[in-house]
Amino acid sequence: MASGKLIVLTGPSGVGKGTLVKVLLTRHPELYLSISATTRSPREAEVDGKDYYFLSQAAFETMIEENQLLEWAEYAGNYYGTPRAKVKEKIDQGMIVLLEIEVVGAKAIKNSFPDALRIFILPPSIVELESRLRGRQTDSEEAIKSRLDRAKEELELSQEFDQCIVNDELEMALGQLEKAIFSD
Repeated sequence: MASGKLIVLTGPSGVGKGTLVKVLLTRHPELYLSISATTRSPREAEVDGKDYYFLSQAAFETMIEENQLLEWAEYAGNYYGTPRAKVKEKIDQGMIVLLEIEVVGAKAIKNSFPDALRIFILPPSIVELESRLRGRQTDSEEAIKSRLDRAKEELELSQEFDQCIVNDELEMALGQLEKAIFSD
C-alpha cells in the first residue's frame, strides 16, 4: 500500500484556511481532515468531534503530559493541538491527511513529521485580513486587535514554510493548493 502524506495548512486567523479546506474536501473526498482539539468555546453551529474536539483545560493538559498530541500551542488564551493517534492511523492507511492549524503548531510539525509539506496561506494585505476578521462577526474588538497583532508576527514567519500561497482569489489559491498537494 502506498504511504500517505501529511499536508499542513497554516496562516493567520481570518486568512481563509477554513474556506480553502472546505472546498478542497468537497472536490477531493479522498483527503482526510485531521480534527484539532481546543480549549476555546464552540462558535455558533460548531459541532464537537466534527469541527474540533472541545476540551477542558485539564483534559488538554493531560493529553500534553501523555504525549498524545503531534503539536500544541496556546493562542489567544486557549490551547489548540493535533491528536496524534488518528493522524498516524490515516497516514499508515496511505491517505493524504490535511492539518489546518495555527502557525506555532505548524512550525512544531517539522520536528515530529519532517516529511510533511507545510503550506503558509497569506492574506492579500493586512487591511483585507482585518476586513475578513470583522466580517465574521464572531470576535470582540479586543479579540480582533489581538488576532491582528498576532497576524503581523506570524506573517514574518511565512518564509520558514515549504510553500506560500496568497489567498486573494479563491480559485487561484485552490489551484495552487491542489498542485502542491497532489504533485509527487
